Formats: sequence, C-alpha cells, structure tokens
Amino acid sequence: MDALARLIQKAMRHNGMSAERLAVLTGIRAPRVKAFAEDGANGPVRPTDEELVALATKLSLPTSEVLAVAHPQVTVQGTPTR
Repeated sequence: MDALARLIQKAMRHNGMSAERLAVLTGIRAPRVKAFAEDGANGPVRPTDEELVALATKLSLPTSEVLAVAHPQVTVQGTPTR
C-alpha cells in the first residue's frame, strides 16, 4: 500500500466516511475511490489531479499534501524530476 492509500484510508476513518459516501460527495465513481484507497497512486487505476483535489477537499486534507504523496519527486543525479 502506498502513501496515498494510507492517507486516504486514515482520513476516511477519521471522518467516518465510506468509499460510497466519498464517491457521492466528490462525483468520483465508487470503484475508483475504492481503488485509490486500496492501491493509492501506483495501482492499475491512477487518480487524476482533479480527483486528488476533490478527495483532499472532501476529506479536509491539505491539497498540497495529497498531491505530494501521489506524485513524489524522484532525484536523478541531483535533479528533482516528476
């Protein structure tokens, strides 16, 4: 499980929210929300930035934190890349 999945699961538990309820609130289909919560950003179903922003908003998470865990920077020969 990657960092995004852990973050989403923790926020869902904290807010007492199911994947189905989060889907209704965000407009993201429930199977996609479940995939993000199980597999994070690196699973077979990858979230768009728009979906990440919607999830962050409804889960009361800082958007920058959600985007950062979904798109961690990798350093190659001292140069940050995405």
